[in-house]
Amino acid sequence: MGVKERQEREREAVARAILDAARELFVAEGYRNVSIRKIAEKIEYSPAAIYSYFASKDDIFLALAEEGFRILFARAGDPPLEDPIEDVRAGFMRLYEFSRAHPEYFSLMFLDRSVPRLSQDWERFGFVREMKTRIQSRIQAAIDAGAFPRGTHPEAVFRILMAAIHGVATLALCERLAPRENPDALARDTLEAALTGLRSGISHTFCLRQGSGGLAEASAEAVESQPCDS
Repeated sequence: MGVKERQEREREAVARAILDAARELFVAEGYRNVSIRKIAEKIEYSPAAIYSYFASKDDIFLALAEEGFRILFARAGDPPLEDPIEDVRAGFMRLYEFSRAHPEYFSLMFLDRSVPRLSQDWERFGFVREMKTRIQSRIQAAIDAGAFPRGTHPEAVFRILMAAIHGVATLALCERLAPRENPDALARDTLEAALTGLRSGISHTFCLRQGSGGLAEASAEAVESQPCDS
């Protein structure tokens, strides 16, 4: 191994240590309560050394958020399932599965209201909007196939199903379920109840207004809204 390669690996290892320490502190103490100095103390580095890797605390969060969203969307490019409803169901269950497999990322990305907006480095997160559009296109494919009533708005379906899964994920993560309550079963049942209601053609009062966001809004970022049909 050459000197340059060894230096690059050492730099990557330190950056990884900084991100891991920051993620743990952000979740345990809240983003706004963590300083660069606290992160430095955790890995026994000087604050000045941290700044040679990341320009600011916000930059550290943005790096963690990018990692988290890439993990969440790792399977978003898989071919759609033959059954359009099963395809939609599987896509939203992945959000719940992400919350269980990566609770620190989920907490930081979706629960901490003090984190910075992704618009600080929106080019970096263009893939989030792309993945949201891809999910909506699969919902639209289910609508076109007759799995949802004609005229159903894909953005409304997206929001309602995300709210259903996000709620259960948050209850489980915050330990708000009784000892014998199975969060996995609750996630499946809640998602199924929401899907059944949407498929039955129930009227819903939820509609989108200018300035409403999408998936990234849950991580403190606004994205394009769709107009209400009404």
